Amino acid sequence: MNTPLDEITDDGSTVNDEGSAAVDGDSEEAQPVLKREEKEDDSGSTLPQRLLAGGVGALGSLILGSFVLEFVKVTVLVALISPMLARMKSNREDMLTRGRLLGYLEANAGIHFSALRDALGLANGVTAYHLHTLESTGQIISWRDGKLRRYAISSLSREEIGRIRNPIAGTRLAILEVLSESGNIGLSGTDIRLKLEISRQLLSHHLNELRNGEMVEAASEARRPKWRLSDSGMDVLITSREVARIEAVA
Repeated sequence: MNTPLDEITDDGSTVNDEGSAAVDGDSEEAQPVLKREEKEDDSGSTLPQRLLAGGVGALGSLILGSFVLEFVKVTVLVALISPMLARMKSNREDMLTRGRLLGYLEANAGIHFSALRDALGLANGVTAYHLHTLESTGQIISWRDGKLRRYAISSLSREEIGRIRNPIAGTRLAILEVLSESGNIGLSGTDIRLKLEISRQLLSHHLNELRNGEMVEAASEARRPKWRLSDSGMDVLITSREVARIEAVA
């Protein structure tokens, strides 16, 4: 049978349309494939660059972080150590000041506060603080002497402390000085009285006090013996001279 032309034409056009549609469909399906391949090529080419950039960035971050962390570390250490160093410096200066005080007191036992302060060139507060610290730790002693407070190192013997706390002065010190010049021969009461130009009664009173303190002794067994210094009297004289010298300097 012969197919009508219009059907053929219609079928042909239909077939042709379908064919063209198929061809168009194939071309459209092919295009995305090409685009994906192009994208894969592009991603493949930029991946090393991205890795390189990422590595450089990470390295830079590590370097910057190390500097920042080091700076923070140093800042924290300085903040922690600075007070400690300040305390160490302060403690060192305190120890030096106390050492100066101890050395001066050892050489000048019985010196009073103002003389000690002026001799070392210290302020009132600094002197009082360090003397209080030394006394509270048992390294020095102090006592009242009228309006004054006197200081000495605590390692002195009881006898030495007694002589320092009760120094001989005035007429008694003068008697000891005169007797020290006579040596073991000693001097009679009349000789002492004439040298010092004092009355017999005053000389008798002070000689009795010095004998009771075992600072003078008879040079002989005569009824009216001559008098001389005992060993204890010589120690008292030396101490009293030192106290008098300190007082004169102060």
